[in-house]
Amino acid sequence: MTAEADQKLGLILAGGGLKVAFQAGVLQVWLDEAGLEFDVADGASGGVFNLAMWCQGMSGTEIADAWRRTKPWKFLEPNPLVWRSLVLYGRFRRNIVRKTWGLDWNRIRRTGKEATFNVFNATDQALVVLPAARMNEDFFIACVSLPMWFPPVAIDGKKYIDAVYATDANLRAAIKGGATELWVIWTVSTRGRWRNGFVNQYFQIIEAAANSRLEELERQIEASNAAIAAGGAGEFDHHVTVRKLSAEVPLHYVLVFRSRPLREAVELGVQAARAWCAENGIALKPPAPKPAPGGARVRFTETMVGRFTIGATDPEEGGANGSELEVSLTVATADLERFLDDPSREMSIAGSIHSEAFGGTLDVKGGVFNLFVPPTSQRRKMQYRVFFDDGVGHPLTLVAEKRIPGLAGARPWRDTTTCYLRILQGYVEDGAADEASIVGAGVIRITFPRFLRQLCTFRGGLRSIARFQTFFVSQCVDLYLLRR
Repeated sequence: MTAEADQKLGLILAGGGLKVAFQAGVLQVWLDEAGLEFDVADGASGGVFNLAMWCQGMSGTEIADAWRRTKPWKFLEPNPLVWRSLVLYGRFRRNIVRKTWGLDWNRIRRTGKEATFNVFNATDQALVVLPAARMNEDFFIACVSLPMWFPPVAIDGKKYIDAVYATDANLRAAIKGGATELWVIWTVSTRGRWRNGFVNQYFQIIEAAANSRLEELERQIEASNAAIAAGGAGEFDHHVTVRKLSAEVPLHYVLVFRSRPLREAVELGVQAARAWCAENGIALKPPAPKPAPGGARVRFTETMVGRFTIGATDPEEGGANGSELEVSLTVATADLERFLDDPSREMSIAGSIHSEAFGGTLDVKGGVFNLFVPPTSQRRKMQYRVFFDDGVGHPLTLVAEKRIPGLAGARPWRDTTTCYLRILQGYVEDGAADEASIVGAGVIRITFPRFLRQLCTFRGGLRSIARFQTFFVSQCVDLYLLRR
């Protein structure tokens, strides 16, 4: 897909700290699967990571793969002079910029692409917009040198820092370059949830600045377009269309210590971009087929008991009384590595359901379990979709979820052991339920003795089981203690 003669596409790689790993996943889809060719590009703050790779001529998949290879512990370097900054950039330069990403500044400066990098001159108190032809490693590091976290970069007697407080997405630079369409990838949180603590408030200030400035620019573009449409002169000399892909990325801006969350963010970007393109009528090449399962296998069995009421539509109301329901499920993955990296984290299901209301003990016909699926808010879910037939052969689907953290406060034990369910008529592949199809609803739970028995059902190599359980615990730590 290339720009038509009257179109000039602008790629806006906005800031977002390490959340821009998501941005790399989007680029894999936009550049490689959609075949988009951008005439102009601008990067600010963390967005310059991906902009530099784009200028170097890397494909979307190569950019995404660079993030998949990135290991955060390789660039951690505390600054002993903490009054100057908390962290230094030396290891990041050596291990990530040069080795992992392989940035070549000679190639970047010679790029034929029209690109601009934003940095703030703290000495002159001015935003500086640099073309690719002027970029080098020092300016690149300065583009992401957040005050307090990283020291300013001295260049020609002046100190430079991250431009985030001046701009986190320089739409004007791309419009000045002639862009008629701005394709914005926005990973700064717009959730607007205020949290206490110095680190939280530091980044909430950035969010307030970045989101308000982007909204102001969008209003100015709309006003300019309206003036041009009315036959007058707008603030900008041509009509500008803004196409924005915005996401809440479950990753901290800076405090990331494991590589898996980065890989997960990339895959979230891939999935979000494919869905976004489908919604916007953008054709994609079929993605490369996934390799056949060949990794470590893990399986375990969990048994949940509770109550279920036929005719109820609300799980909590249905679980207050009703008939007894027992669900015993064996969930398994045939490739642990792929499972851990895939944000959908899908496992197969087998087992049985026991309910006198449906005819006794019934075999599960199939289904899927998703562990810690990505959030639309600061909450994740464990989701179940279980197919079975009642005692007279009618097909049914049990759709259930555990809410992590729960709706009424954070109680890890209750949240991870309480399952809210509905049973639907027929085999429902997407789990969607309209009220007419709901047979009933209820709540089932894992009791503490059953939880202890569940731990004894784990099968697979000891290392694989340990990795799975470590992943589970680390996710709970992120959600309940770090509140990510």
